[in-house]
Amino acid sequence: MVRYQDLGLSNTREMFKKAMAGGYAIPAYNFNNLEQLQAIIQGCIQSRSPVILQISKGARQYANQTLLRYMAEGAMKVVKESGVLIPVALHLDHGDTYELCVSCIESGFSSVMIDGSAHPYAENVALTRKVVEFAHKHDVTVEGELGVLAGIEDEVSHKSSNYTNPDDVEDFVKKTGVDSLAISIGTSHGAYKFKVKPGEQPPPLRFDILEEIERRIPGFPIVLHGASSVLPEYVAIINKFGGKMEGAVGVSEEQLRRAAKSAVCKVNIDSDGRLVVTAMIRKVFAENPKEFDPRKYLGPARDELTKLIVRKNKEVLGSADRV
Repeated sequence: MVRYQDLGLSNTREMFKKAMAGGYAIPAYNFNNLEQLQAIIQGCIQSRSPVILQISKGARQYANQTLLRYMAEGAMKVVKESGVLIPVALHLDHGDTYELCVSCIESGFSSVMIDGSAHPYAENVALTRKVVEFAHKHDVTVEGELGVLAGIEDEVSHKSSNYTNPDDVEDFVKKTGVDSLAISIGTSHGAYKFKVKPGEQPPPLRFDILEEIERRIPGFPIVLHGASSVLPEYVAIINKFGGKMEGAVGVSEEQLRRAAKSAVCKVNIDSDGRLVVTAMIRKVFAENPKEFDPRKYLGPARDELTKLIVRKNKEVLGSADRV
């Protein structure tokens, strides 16, 4: 077994405690390859922000679980060499089985999510509790989920949302022992979060549900999934250079800023990273069609993603300069 402490990683317990006290949210960025990881680490070093590195089940299969362990260890050495000792957690995003969570914990993850939200309530409680019992033996923190988010992202796919019922949260937290709770208040996975007509604004998040949950479980860390803003400038670049992403729309940064000042201690961002990388690669290929050196198109994508991460940390989540 690989202990996350030996890799220099942190779990999320102290991160969330500080975020709650400081009125900001920890960024949780998904990555699938080296360039995305480089961008996340460099962006968070530059902005002096704690960070949660997120890996989905699909990303773990794509990148290879053994390689991922050494990539995470290498990232921590980069942090140490920078002299900016930001806390870094390695987190399983949307784990769907007990066995997957155990495998991640045994390979060095410091935090796992067990998503039993598609199961009946009692099954969700039982599965989540089972993961918590194993994880806490190794000082690994656990995120559970109540409510269902619509949209598609990797292997997570639901046609419609099911808002979190505030009546369930206190019972769920008490019975499972989870360290944080992902809720559904109107965000969704993927780049097409809402169906809006040209000129229309996306519907507001259900802050009334969030506020009621905060009242029911005061001081408990809340997580927002599907919180990419799907920034129009990158969608425009993709479409300009041959892409077809008409109608892609996300959660407004204004709403995310409001959420980050509440009990929301963790905000998940995946689609924005994908859009930035895709936009820059398309731009390079369109402007330099003879290019075939991966460094020449992945490098600009990595650098642009670094800039985005710095801005998100500073202007949206409030996590910059929190080391």
